[in-house]
Amino acid sequence: MDWRQYAMSFWNDYQFMVNMQLAMYQMLTNFASNSTTSQQIPSLRYRSSNDQQSPIINHQKPIKRLSHKRQRLVKTNNSTGSGTATTTSNLNMPTSSSPDGYNIHYNDESYEELEHRPVTREMMAGYLLTRRHRTVTIYHAKVAQKSYGNEKRFFCPPPCVYLSGDGWNQDLEQDSLCTMISIGEPLYHNDNNGSPSGNITQSSEMQHLPFENGKRFGAAKTLFISDSDKRKHINLNVKMMYTNDFRDNPYIGMFESRKIKVISKPSKKKQSVKNAELCIQSGTKVALFNRLRSQNVSTRFLHVDEKNQFHASAHEWGSFYIHLLDNEEPCMESNNFSVKEGFVQYGSTVKLVCSVTNQSLPYLVIRKVDKNRVLLDSDEPVSQLHKCAFEFKNGPSSSSSSNLVYLCLATERIVGIAGKPCPNERFRVDINDSACWTIISTDKAEYTWFEARGPVSHPITPVPVARHIVVDGGGAAATVELTGENFSPGLSVWFGETESPCTDYRSTQTIVAEVPQFSLVMPNMPWIQRPMSTPISLVRRDGIIYLTSLVFTYTPEPASARKNTPSPGAILPPTSDNNFCE
Repeated sequence: MDWRQYAMSFWNDYQFMVNMQLAMYQMLTNFASNSTTSQQIPSLRYRSSNDQQSPIINHQKPIKRLSHKRQRLVKTNNSTGSGTATTTSNLNMPTSSSPDGYNIHYNDESYEELEHRPVTREMMAGYLLTRRHRTVTIYHAKVAQKSYGNEKRFFCPPPCVYLSGDGWNQDLEQDSLCTMISIGEPLYHNDNNGSPSGNITQSSEMQHLPFENGKRFGAAKTLFISDSDKRKHINLNVKMMYTNDFRDNPYIGMFESRKIKVISKPSKKKQSVKNAELCIQSGTKVALFNRLRSQNVSTRFLHVDEKNQFHASAHEWGSFYIHLLDNEEPCMESNNFSVKEGFVQYGSTVKLVCSVTNQSLPYLVIRKVDKNRVLLDSDEPVSQLHKCAFEFKNGPSSSSSSNLVYLCLATERIVGIAGKPCPNERFRVDINDSACWTIISTDKAEYTWFEARGPVSHPITPVPVARHIVVDGGGAAATVELTGENFSPGLSVWFGETESPCTDYRSTQTIVAEVPQFSLVMPNMPWIQRPMSTPISLVRRDGIIYLTSLVFTYTPEPASARKNTPSPGAILPPTSDNNFCE
């Protein structure tokens, strides 16, 4: 027998063995399905097609009444070491890929492990009355300049973490909080399908974030992006935990900032509005800082203090709305002014309003600066990290460049300083270093929660955030669709003190809930007599309340309709009302 015949014989024997194994497997499978109980066969996990549906914007037909049967959660045997990451007070970064120390697919399996501690109507009413919640707010710039070689370019303004809410009082007095911050990838990133990303990573280097003198904020002054980092966008991760033993779980969670764009250096070319990511738009928030003689130690930020006074601070920076005004706007100062849409350009009249205190500066004209020289004839769009000056529009005189006054700092005071016209250059004005400001767009991420049934054994994060609401239908068949991020099957939607009859989880970005009858929300009112608004909250199954900034409004029906049927009223378009000061 030559080698060809031997190979053919071996192949025939191999095929015979494979066919026999397949036949035996099919026979055993059929026998097991007919003779064993359902408890002995592990059920396969089935994901509903609703998980892949797009958000509901406009419906041609009313949504059918949702089933009261909640989506079944399948508990897995995947062990992620939750005991070590959530019960230790070790301050090092968790080494697992899961940011919270338990299953990274938190929207599917981990919520099955949460204790079922339902929130009662009385608990919700007490919370809405006192609002003793806890809020973590991360303020940061929208862009960050990466380092060059061995030169470390620290984030400016430095990212800050603020704690607000009466729920923090006891913890701050005991000095029992430890906060750390790092640069990393998105922790709870959602892909296009609305499911958790499988590539969840985070930075292994974290820095301690001190809260100075018992204050409610800490600044990360030594964060920088390495020159070798090739990422175009990053996020900041803030880790918080308790350092004492009065809680079963000292780990609070990992909070994520908004997206930050990484740039190599400020662009010196004339910007185009097509590059909207670097241009500054009217109505957005910016920060302004001054750096004398280009020294980091001399950096001062425009800020509004506790007395509502503008000053230059070396520790805190303010976030200001920059509103674009009509250049023909009267120079008389007023709290009421009309704003324009579009991108801010040099030579435009602007209004700077503090996003926290609503204090504003007088009308200003933003000017481009090049080497401590104001360019009066520049009209290009304002870009990130540009040097600029702010000219008082109602100064002593606007007809001559010799009398132009610019916003300036003197140590910690904010004053006005006159410019000096350049000889033989009509559209150039020399100014001092202290009148040159660097402008940059800012953003914030805010997370609010309340432990209605006391401390929980699982981390607070990921905190669900509802950003938009859409109403479908009306009367007894009304539903709302909430869109946002970090949603999970373990959440229920509440309208004021009343829980929705049914909450349908669609994806990590979409939840649909039935609107409860008005008689349940307001038992003492037989029908809607006037528009009534209720805040919308999300409640986790272990008793954590996440208050959103969304509001739902019931409105009366027409008189003729109410005369025929005393059913609950129609529904106003939803509104979004921020319940917290920025």
